[in-house]
Amino acid sequence: MALTIETESRIYRSLRAVSGITAHLVSLGFTIFVAVLARPGSSLFSWHPFLMSLAFSFLMTEALLVFSPESSLLRSFSRKAKVRFHWALQLLVLLCALLGLAIISYNKYLNGKAHFVTWHGLTGLLTVLYASMQCTGGVVLLYPKLMKNWTLAKLKVYHATSGLVGYLLGCASLMLAMCSLWFTTAVTGLSWYLSVLCPILTSLVIMNQVSNAYLYRKRIQP
Repeated sequence: MALTIETESRIYRSLRAVSGITAHLVSLGFTIFVAVLARPGSSLFSWHPFLMSLAFSFLMTEALLVFSPESSLLRSFSRKAKVRFHWALQLLVLLCALLGLAIISYNKYLNGKAHFVTWHGLTGLLTVLYASMQCTGGVVLLYPKLMKNWTLAKLKVYHATSGLVGYLLGCASLMLAMCSLWFTTAVTGLSWYLSVLCPILTSLVIMNQVSNAYLYRKRIQP
């Protein structure tokens, strides 16, 4: 019986490792695909899809996977180093998102078009605001004594859970962007469906990583 449990555990860890590696490759591949499609620098607008896909497809995925025991690119590094890397990537996410938001807002202004009138625009705005609040909330983990009524363990669980919500918002915004006229004109047929599948796949992997690292751990605590 013990052997069976050990075997199942090994298989589960292997599947998590494979899914993590897949998420690395898919998030990078999708970002490169959007970069080739948008050709950043070819126009003011071209920077918007590039920066947003860089932020919410690649950088945020890597920032969350850094803590994965099976698929982290920094498995041999200390917890402290992983936290610093996570912080650096999340700050880059916020910077790219703010720049992407500013660029599309200015581009809309130059072309006399209304902004935040589509589901993509509204979800994108909410995602950027949420990312800003999430980064601010992360400061609390650096100075947990500021929250005297909360234990560090609880703060970590809440930060991870809210971070997952932010990641899902980012993926939802990317998926809505793929319904835009710009994207549907350039990408059609099977390529469009494969593109939509990318954020769905990475979302499933990240949800599994976070739930396994925090929610499952909480369940087994006495």
